[in-house]
Amino acid sequence: MEARFGLSLLRLTLLIILRFGKAEAAQKGSNNGEVLPESLPSAPGTLPHFLMEPEDAYIIKSNPIHLRCRAMPAMQIFFKCNGEWVHQNEHVSEESVDEATGLKIREVYINVTRQQVEDFHGSEDYWCQCVAWSNLGTSKSRRAFVRIAYLRKNFEQDPKGKEVLIDTMIVLHCRPPEGIPTAEVEWLKNEEPIDTLMDENIDTRASHNLIIRQARLSDSGNYTCLATNIVAKRRSTSATVVVFVHGGWSSWAEWSPCNVRCGKGFQKRSRTCTNPAPLNGGTFCDGPSVQKITCNALCPVDGNWDVWSEWSVCSPECEQQRDRKCTAPAPTNGGKPCEGLSQESENCTEGLCIQGAENASDIALYSGLGAAIIAVAVLVVGITLYRRSQSEYGVDVIDSSALTGGFQTFNFKTVRQGNSLLLNSSLQPDLTVSRTYSGPICFQDPMDKDLMTESSIFNPLTDIKVKVQSSFMVSLGVTERPDFQGKTISGSFPHGNNRCFGTLHSRNKLPYIQNLSSISSKPEMRVSGHFGHQGGRLVMPSTGVSLLIPHKAIAEDNSWEIFLTVNQGEPSLPLEGAEVLLGPEVTCGPLDITLSTPVALTIPHCAEVSCEHWNIRLKRKSQQGKWEEIMSTDDETTSFYCLLDPFSCHILLDSFGTYALVGEPLTDCAVKELKVAVFGCMSCNSLDYNLRVYCIDNTPCAFQEVLSNERHQGGQLLEEPKLLHFKGNTFSIQISVLDIPPFLWRIKPFTACQEVPFSRVWCSNQQPLHCAFSLERYTPATTQLSCKICVRQVKGHELILQVQTSILENERETIAFFAPEDSNFPAHNGPKAFKIPHSIRQRICATFDTPNSKGKDWQLLAQKLSINRNLSYFATKTSPSAVILDLWEARYPFDGNLDSLACALEEIGRTQNKLSLVTETHAEDPDFSYSRQNGL
Repeated sequence: MEARFGLSLLRLTLLIILRFGKAEAAQKGSNNGEVLPESLPSAPGTLPHFLMEPEDAYIIKSNPIHLRCRAMPAMQIFFKCNGEWVHQNEHVSEESVDEATGLKIREVYINVTRQQVEDFHGSEDYWCQCVAWSNLGTSKSRRAFVRIAYLRKNFEQDPKGKEVLIDTMIVLHCRPPEGIPTAEVEWLKNEEPIDTLMDENIDTRASHNLIIRQARLSDSGNYTCLATNIVAKRRSTSATVVVFVHGGWSSWAEWSPCNVRCGKGFQKRSRTCTNPAPLNGGTFCDGPSVQKITCNALCPVDGNWDVWSEWSVCSPECEQQRDRKCTAPAPTNGGKPCEGLSQESENCTEGLCIQGAENASDIALYSGLGAAIIAVAVLVVGITLYRRSQSEYGVDVIDSSALTGGFQTFNFKTVRQGNSLLLNSSLQPDLTVSRTYSGPICFQDPMDKDLMTESSIFNPLTDIKVKVQSSFMVSLGVTERPDFQGKTISGSFPHGNNRCFGTLHSRNKLPYIQNLSSISSKPEMRVSGHFGHQGGRLVMPSTGVSLLIPHKAIAEDNSWEIFLTVNQGEPSLPLEGAEVLLGPEVTCGPLDITLSTPVALTIPHCAEVSCEHWNIRLKRKSQQGKWEEIMSTDDETTSFYCLLDPFSCHILLDSFGTYALVGEPLTDCAVKELKVAVFGCMSCNSLDYNLRVYCIDNTPCAFQEVLSNERHQGGQLLEEPKLLHFKGNTFSIQISVLDIPPFLWRIKPFTACQEVPFSRVWCSNQQPLHCAFSLERYTPATTQLSCKICVRQVKGHELILQVQTSILENERETIAFFAPEDSNFPAHNGPKAFKIPHSIRQRICATFDTPNSKGKDWQLLAQKLSINRNLSYFATKTSPSAVILDLWEARYPFDGNLDSLACALEEIGRTQNKLSLVTETHAEDPDFSYSRQNGL
């Protein structure tokens, strides 16, 4: 027994030595580039079988891949790639024992890099396989191929847009970009994936192509081919599919009556191209819409009496009768019947009848009268009962024409004719005819809802015509230039009294336009502050209106509550001739204050400054309420001074009051600057969205009023406002909405393009004017709106506003204007209100007020600060330099920019050696610590 055990142990030892010897030889052969043996001598056992074989893999970008295999029983496992053994050091192996069989399980994996695959140049793809050894022999796994994954950018074939007839087949071809692995194709319609399981009419299985078996109107849209593999996604160009419908005739209507009552005429019948109506560019019906045939109408023959018959015998009542017939001729074909009695009677006894006969006649007469009275009484009672039953309704007439416009029901006590302006919003416009409607297009009141429910909607309007030609286009004819009845000098601008109204001779003839003053809850804006001897600055936030009160303007030991107001209502200034209001009416007070030095009032304006095209004047309202002109901006006067900048006017005043800036155009090239702003808000209907385009004078206060009104209506500013140069050439403004996504939104009829007469824009007098556009989503899923607003003046300038917004409030970006820096502190008192410290200011005035041999220094200071005209005004002041510096302070408020003053002083200092007088800074003037850097 022991001998037998020793023999088995020896045999096992020899086998192990032989196995490891072969393995070392195989490893050495592999290291030397030799091929490992395909099999090893083995004792009786089991061939290895693979529990996991390497699988095909793709290298994405530069990331290596792992190839794994697992075999049982396996004493060794090696990878062979492209016919060569992989070095043993590149193998990572794990060894375990199967608990059920006790056999050895070995798992091995290797990494394959992109460089290895790219360096291989064989007739086939890079491949690897596993070779596993056991006691019985070797087993080989399947080959796993390794490829580099990619997807090219360009499609081999992009889908092309098509216009197809309804119910025909649509085939959109798509060949995805070349790639490994081959890209899978998915189709999108309007950026939404197409689910062929939900729509059996669409098939995408045939070679990546999209097939629509029968085109429907709902199949119109933008189609995109999306190619995807493990590397990337590629999108083709979008193909627009338009499914159109050719028009079809309806059935013929009945023949009309003959158009003449007598003789030869014609009859006609008509049909409409509505079965179906042409859509999306489909052709109109071929053939006539009206047919005519001749007809012969029989002429009417009036009736005529035949001769009287003979008298009848005398009756017991002593009467005889005779009659006649209307047969000579009888009335035919609608002729008039004979006039007169067909029967008459007379006494036949010449009054010799007995009394009994007379009594019988009286009885018959009284009987007839009694019967008539009873009949009348019954009729009166019946009518009374009927009226009582009908009076329960409490209305005489209900006018159904008021119900067709989508408004609320209205009851009327009197009969009114239907108004053509009440358009039924539920009906599609007739595309076969062209109609012209007269009605309001734009409103001078942001409260659309109030306007649409006022009495103006039931009154026929004039002046603006919209011609509807199709469901996709609204064209507006350019109105004629209005005739000015005032005398016009050749080559100059018209100065007639009715220039600002053109063909609109009276505001009372425009019931659809309301002034904001009639509805505004704030007829004026007001700020105030207490100011004393040190002066200060009073600012009306977000309006461009301010008042600078210089040092010593108010007497020492006095303090006044000074206020500023801006009139937001209807202007009280009556305009004369061709005058227009260029800015707001501004009041500063109190009126009874006495000023020692002029104050500087800043008023914004909307004119493009040019003395060649404008005559701009300043007007003041007297205490008696009468407006009077005090100066022109070009006048040389010692009472007032006006400095006109591109966007504002700075006025030096000796007394408080109400002031306004007006302009008279001298030529057609006079330009008003308009600010164009677009607001949007949801309508009561969840699918509707309203756009309101404002054309307002380019003054901050006018725009602030619009913002305030839109805030109350829930409107949102959609795009930063832009400026439009509006010429005084009497041509109107056209406002249109362009590039609306055709399959996501649609614009309601009669609102795609709107026109505003010249007079309404030119003479707006700081009152906002806007046009409203109503858009409708096809589905609630549409939350983004992208379109363009085109605002152009006929024979003038044009601008485009790009609207890109979300109609959901939580996703919408807020566009903010007016920095809040001066909103919380409208009143600035004392030295903090001025940029130039008081000590430096005193030294400048003391230096430049003193004349020298080369001229008055304050004149040179004014010239360097771009104050070149009406210098005689400053000469009358005690300190001209101080007034010049006050004007400079009003011109550049709160911007911290002293460059212009520093440069002016530096130039004067270089030429007259006075720079040293202003280079000192003082410890008590910390706010002027930057003066050294600016050369002061």
